[in-house]
Amino acid sequence: MSETTRSEAKRPPSPIDQAFLTNDPDAGMLILVRHGQQQWPDPETSTTGDWVDPPLSELGRAQAEAVGKYLAEEHPSAIYSSHLLRANDTGRAVASHHGLDVTVVHELEEYRMFQHLDGSTRAIDVLGERALEGMRSRFVQTRQWDVYPHSEASLDFRRRIGYSVEGILAHHPGETVIVACHGGVINIVVAQILGLDIDFIYRPAHASVHRIRFGHGRRVIESLNEHSFLRAADLLTY
Repeated sequence: MSETTRSEAKRPPSPIDQAFLTNDPDAGMLILVRHGQQQWPDPETSTTGDWVDPPLSELGRAQAEAVGKYLAEEHPSAIYSSHLLRANDTGRAVASHHGLDVTVVHELEEYRMFQHLDGSTRAIDVLGERALEGMRSRFVQTRQWDVYPHSEASLDFRRRIGYSVEGILAHHPGETVIVACHGGVINIVVAQILGLDIDFIYRPAHASVHRIRFGHGRRVIESLNEHSFLRAADLLTY
C-alpha cells in the first residue's frame, strides 16, 4: 500500500460522511418493501370493510415472488410485516429466501380510512357523492389524509408509524432489517426523515424496495422506489 493510499485509509470521516452515515460500519439498513398488488374490491358494491384487508391478486403474488428473489442476496437479521394479508404474504415471499419467520407488527397497518364507519356500509351512502368527490379533490391538492372524515387522524398515523418503526430499529442496531408494509406507511417514514408535513410524497410501486440507513440517531435515505426488476419482468404496477 502506498503512503497516499495508507493516508486516505486512515482519514477520519468528514462531516458529510457522518451526516449521511457513509461507509459507517456501525450503521444498519432498513429495507422497506411495499406489498404486491391487492385484489381490488368492486367499487360499486364494496363496503368500507372490504377495502381494509384484501388479499394479493395473481399479479401481486408474482410481484411478491419477484421482490423475494431480488432481495435474496441480502442478509437480514429479521423480517417484519403488518398483519394485513397483502403485506404479510409479501413478507413471507421475501422470508422464504432467508430461512426466517415474519414477525407481525399490527401498528404497521396502512392508514385507517373510514375506520369509524360501520364496515358493512358504503362511504358514499354515509357521506354522499358530492362530499366524497370533494374529499378526493382535496387529497389530490393537499396529499393529506386529514381531508377524510371518520378516519384516522394524520397525526395519529404518523405517531403510530413512527414508534413502530423506531421500535424495530432499536432492536436491531447495525443490522439489516426488512419490513413489508404499505405505500402510506413508506411515505410517512420518508416524510418524517425529510421533516415534511405532507402525508403522501411519492407513489411507491407494488413490491418496490426503499432503503434507509440508520445509526447514531440518524436516518438517511439510501434509495427510493427500486423497481427495475419488476419492469424487466413486465410486473410493474402502482
